[in-house]
Amino acid sequence: MAEMITFEVEKRDVKGKEKSRKLRSKGYIPAVYYDFKGENILLQVRKSAFLKSWQEAGSTKVVELTITNGEGEEKKPSLIWMVEKHPVKNMVLHVDFYGVNLEKEVDLMVPIKVVGKAKGIEKGGVLEIFREELEVKCLPLHIPEVIEIDVTDLDLNQNLHIDEIKMPEGVKAVFEENFAVVGVVEPETEESEAEETEESE
Repeated sequence: MAEMITFEVEKRDVKGKEKSRKLRSKGYIPAVYYDFKGENILLQVRKSAFLKSWQEAGSTKVVELTITNGEGEEKKPSLIWMVEKHPVKNMVLHVDFYGVNLEKEVDLMVPIKVVGKAKGIEKGGVLEIFREELEVKCLPLHIPEVIEIDVTDLDLNQNLHIDEIKMPEGVKAVFEENFAVVGVVEPETEESEAEETEESE
């Protein structure tokens, strides 16, 4: 079970593009907290504190927000749900925090990580990844950083489907129809590539 990363954020009373630009010029990132109960709180977070926590937590570790204002502070376990970045400059423009109940399961997407070398590759096959992320359900403190998929026994022209993927303890895959996640396929030949070109024409 993961431990929560803690950092402080402050309530803000102002919103709008011009106000947000002024916040960023002072070393803050405008943010918002919202949760499953419908609560919304406008926030500002120190850029240095956020970048450090984001690097460590990513989008899969729970962080404990300590929200301060003139009346005191309150703690909110949250996920870093969405990070808006500038399309050209390498800078964070806005952050969404999603508040979670530590005793209630959440649904979210988790990236996969392929481990091992498929035996089908030794026969000339090519490993193809059909899904980069998988939807899972678990308690917030059990969210894995990645879903590891061992492809060692995967032979040529074989696929691993979602119902065959071993999930970490306490984690369930969410799906309605079974689908292939990774597979070993035969490499395309010049002849097949030419056929595809003719069909597209």
